[in-house]
Amino acid sequence: MVCPVTRWRRRKEARPQELTDAALALFVEKGYAATRLDEIAAQAGVSKGTLYLYFSSKEELFKAVVREGLLPLLAEGETLVANAPGPASELFRTIVVRWWEVVGDNPIGGIFKLIFAEARNFPEISRFYAEEVIDRGKRLLAAALQRGIDSGEFRPFNPDDLVHIVFSPLMMRLIWKHSLDCCGVHTVPTDVYLREYIDLTLRGLRRDAA
Repeated sequence: MVCPVTRWRRRKEARPQELTDAALALFVEKGYAATRLDEIAAQAGVSKGTLYLYFSSKEELFKAVVREGLLPLLAEGETLVANAPGPASELFRTIVVRWWEVVGDNPIGGIFKLIFAEARNFPEISRFYAEEVIDRGKRLLAAALQRGIDSGEFRPFNPDDLVHIVFSPLMMRLIWKHSLDCCGVHTVPTDVYLREYIDLTLRGLRRDAA
């Protein structure tokens, strides 16, 4: 039989995850500004006081959601770029497919739309997101592109200049998914979109295309 102290410890350890899950669901549904801490606590099944045991503010809770949902994927991508064998085109394909599996097919993808919609009103969370997610993601993708340039597989270009161009179609598809898709506006199925996006991008990057 589990003693009450052990049961309480297990429950207490689980609560931060429950709070970030609840916060993510509400942030994606309502946006950052409209989401209240008491709503997050209620959705997680705890009191607002309990929420404050773990997070001092909505901003800190948002940061925890982002760190929990996106930073492990960035770390995984950095390891992949450093160690994956084979051509750069396959590395690029793997990065895109994995990114969509983790971000595009899960609620955390709604954070991207939130940032674009509310960045001007909440510059503090925008700066945090830029420093911990965007800048790190740009370095990761630029390193993957540089690998193709160095091997002669990709044509010469400045990878830092192309990062935004290469990634923008993925971002647009994700924002569409969390906006117009919800209204039933027709678009290209995701599997077709990703397949054609990868093909078109690699055709433009390869040296033989030039």
